[in-house]
Amino acid sequence: MASSVNERVQKRRETLRAAGLRPVQIWVPDTRRPGFAAECHRQSVQVALADAADPSLQDFLDAALDDLDDEGEA
Repeated sequence: MASSVNERVQKRRETLRAAGLRPVQIWVPDTRRPGFAAECHRQSVQVALADAADPSLQDFLDAALDDLDDEGEA
């Protein structure tokens, strides 16, 4: 049975490769890990403090976004 599954997987991979695709492994944070929520909160506090330290940064980012929007309309 395992051989049958392996053959199907191999055939599917060959089909995808023939279509010009390649496999990519992506590692993402484990949201179930203890302390994940606390670390998200810690990082969000750091971002908020950085934003408060330089209020002109938001104006700069807004202007840059407006420039991108203008380019899309041209």
